[in-house]
Amino acid sequence: MPTILGQNQYGKAENRVVKITRDGATHHIKDLNVSVSLSGDMEEVHYSGSNANVLPTDTTKNTVYAFAKEHGIESAEQFGIHLARHFVTSQEPIKTARIRIEEYAWERIEAADANSRFIGADEVKHSFVRKGQETRLTQITYDGSSWEVISGLKDLVVMNSTNSEFWGYVKDKYTTLKEAHDRILATQVSGRWRFNWTDDDQRMPHWEKSYEQTKKHMLQAFAETYSLSLQQTLYQMGSRIIENRGEIDEVRFSLPNKHHFLVDLEPFGLKNDNEVYFAADRPYGLIEATILRDGCEPRIPVDLTNL
Repeated sequence: MPTILGQNQYGKAENRVVKITRDGATHHIKDLNVSVSLSGDMEEVHYSGSNANVLPTDTTKNTVYAFAKEHGIESAEQFGIHLARHFVTSQEPIKTARIRIEEYAWERIEAADANSRFIGADEVKHSFVRKGQETRLTQITYDGSSWEVISGLKDLVVMNSTNSEFWGYVKDKYTTLKEAHDRILATQVSGRWRFNWTDDDQRMPHWEKSYEQTKKHMLQAFAETYSLSLQQTLYQMGSRIIENRGEIDEVRFSLPNKHHFLVDLEPFGLKNDNEVYFAADRPYGLIEATILRDGCEPRIPVDLTNL
């Protein structure tokens, strides 16, 4: 045979599942987009077309929905762990399961008070508005003995309207950019962080608390860093996470520099004192880096956060 089969995987992508938990009149929502990818002893289906070792992708879809009922959705990470364990332990040909999940957050709509003219307005506990800040992410990989959990977020747009500079850079005959000693620094954060929980004998992190605290430290570092470059800010964001969250060993960010350029108002006889900017859409600078706990090896794929 002149060719051989290389890496391969299969599964059902983007299974949208919305789980409503009813606590009396109070409802709670988990809204996930779940992608299942399985690999193992799958050579024969590629060589001869035999499906003897193939669990249909339709079955993986059904499993996602059934597990939402049977196990509930405590967190995206916990739900992914349930799924990955099931596929590897229940199907002998399957050696590795990778579960990727996007979570879309909702928050409760604040109802009118008891004095409202609308009957029962103070009792509404089932109405929600979609949060628009970011999309939460996780990737669970299980090979039957060890776990890898990489969580994160994307589309989180942040801005500092001052306390940012950019100067002292290399200049050549093609350089036109003027040095800035007071500029807007804005980016759309795509980040991933890898947990050091790898086997069932270890204490599992509290996934929900970990996400909220990681996001908090990341945003605090962005706000509190007097930035001389986006690279410096990125490093401070990752370092703050690792220093404060012992369950995380590695952080990777992809940060597009959402450029804001001062508008030239002199033709109109006006002085622009760092007040009016043009928000450029593209092209944009793209800053990417991995920050590691000392002594740890990088394992987050470099293209996982790439825009």
